[in-house]
Amino acid sequence: MPEEAAPPAEELVRYHVDPGKRIATITFDRPEYLNAPTIAARLRYADLLHRAGIDDDVKVLVIRGAGEDLGSGADLTEVMDVQNSADASRRLAEYRIGADEVTFPPDGSFRRGATLSQWYANPNSGIRGLQDFKKISILEAKGYCYGWHFYQAADADLVISSDDALFGHPSFRYYGWGPRMWWWAQTMGIRKFQEMVFTGRAFTAAEMYDCNFLNSVVPRAELEAEVEKYALACARNRPTDTVFMQKVFFEIMKQFQGEYMGSMLSCFFESMGGSVRPDSGEDFLLGQAMERGLGDAVNENDGKFPPEWRLSKKARTKRPGKKSRTRTPKNTDADAKSGRKRER
Repeated sequence: MPEEAAPPAEELVRYHVDPGKRIATITFDRPEYLNAPTIAARLRYADLLHRAGIDDDVKVLVIRGAGEDLGSGADLTEVMDVQNSADASRRLAEYRIGADEVTFPPDGSFRRGATLSQWYANPNSGIRGLQDFKKISILEAKGYCYGWHFYQAADADLVISSDDALFGHPSFRYYGWGPRMWWWAQTMGIRKFQEMVFTGRAFTAAEMYDCNFLNSVVPRAELEAEVEKYALACARNRPTDTVFMQKVFFEIMKQFQGEYMGSMLSCFFESMGGSVRPDSGEDFLLGQAMERGLGDAVNENDGKFPPEWRLSKKARTKRPGKKSRTRTPKNTDADAKSGRKRER
């Protein structure tokens, strides 16, 4: 049975400006897929960051998710479908290029894969746009904060979290890389980030607060009020011109620390991912997992880890010794409805 078409990007990424408070809000609104943005939604997100950066009615931008979670990654189903499609025009659409305007790199070329990975370092892709945003960004984290949404958490100026949030990247389990590796290491501290990468485990809000990734952690019921408090304080502080100058200072500091260089380096290694060879038949690699069905494969692999280190919220509550019947949550590389893939 064919999968239903996703709603328009304007419905998946909602935008609201309160000129009186000078606060704008971006809301990821696809809760049935744990707020997985489609390619069109990611491009809209990038455009909204650009618009908010220009708009003089905006001084502070709040980013949040509808429903129980911020989100657990972009739609890998769509990404892989587009990448494997013989129709190059579908790839070109993500790069904002018309179907008949250019010739796409051929199969077997380094550039075919590298084009996508290099695109992830471009703010226009919706991956690292918050790094170029010259106003104050506040991200509201809750539930799952995985994959693409974890990128946004690293790049935001302030991150306010509910105490039940989980942070990480499923790609560390099946691929080993993510486009924002360098900056996660900077924001978490290299020792703890190495633990996340090498074990593939999700970190709790308490752990992320302890490694200075989060500004505040509150009970879920208090989250929106806490975000509002921070947003209003930022909006009422120095003039927007001062904020712009402050952001330039922090941007120079980040580039001295290698933020953009790190994106490019991560992209290069991701482009070479196809050369990875397994040590044994037990290794969990992306290609093999996709052949089996990435959703079921990720779910099965999750069961090999200690309960408190699993990606699924339900599986993390499983009692030792009791066989779990839970599945990997929708959009943590698998949609419970279709078993489809989710994005790195």
